[in-house]
Amino acid sequence: MSPTTRKMLSNWEAPYIKALVKQIETQSKETLVRWALDYAEQHNLPLWDKHYPDDGRPQRAIESARAWMAGQIKLTVAKPVILECHAAAREAEGNPVAQAAARTIGQCASTIHTARHCIALALYGALALAYDKLGVQASWQDMEAQAAKECENMMQALLAISVKDEPNPAKINWQC
Repeated sequence: MSPTTRKMLSNWEAPYIKALVKQIETQSKETLVRWALDYAEQHNLPLWDKHYPDDGRPQRAIESARAWMAGQIKLTVAKPVILECHAAAREAEGNPVAQAAARTIGQCASTIHTARHCIALALYGALALAYDKLGVQASWQDMEAQAAKECENMMQALLAISVKDEPNPAKINWQC
């Protein structure tokens, strides 16, 4: 990671983050897991695979989270697989695109444990996509503008699967 790159978006007051948080709070944990995993797999996993095609830890984290959702494995089985994805992210230090992509996937998979982890799709995932599109040397202003566009795409994906008047919205404490 160079001095000019950041590891994540951190402005919780940004309109695109506030809008996502508001919609996230209306949905069940199951919907949030599905949204986060699907989006991360479609958009962030290819970024990881482009840089580390022989490292399947992020893909295995997604598969493990899906297996947990399907009731095929226990959290105690899924958790170590997800932690390996986090390790992959740490090992990708110096590669902002791949590192942010792996962080995104690890956190999205961790949504099976705690629903609030789904916001990492925006905080890490939008930045990974912006870095990939603009290059890590782009200005932070340009990077944020691109990340905002990515967050709008994420919002559209969430709205597409959102349950109207969800009877069991996830109880999320954003104070980490």
